[in-house]
Amino acid sequence: MKSIWYFVGILLTIMGAIITVSAVYSFFDPPAQAKMFSHLHADLWWGLLMLIFGLLFALLNRRKTVE
Repeated sequence: MKSIWYFVGILLTIMGAIITVSAVYSFFDPPAQAKMFSHLHADLWWGLLMLIFGLLFALLNRRKTVE
């Protein structure tokens, strides 16, 4: 059986990819009414961070098994 951290990594990777794609779309097509602190692009940073950590978790734990 795979380690739980492998599946956590897969989920983080998927969610990070979705958030990153959404942030890139909103970067090139901004909403008509800008929100406060939208110039910091927090969704892009958090999406990339989740993507990186998800890939790390998935790659580092892909061969570990739990009995």
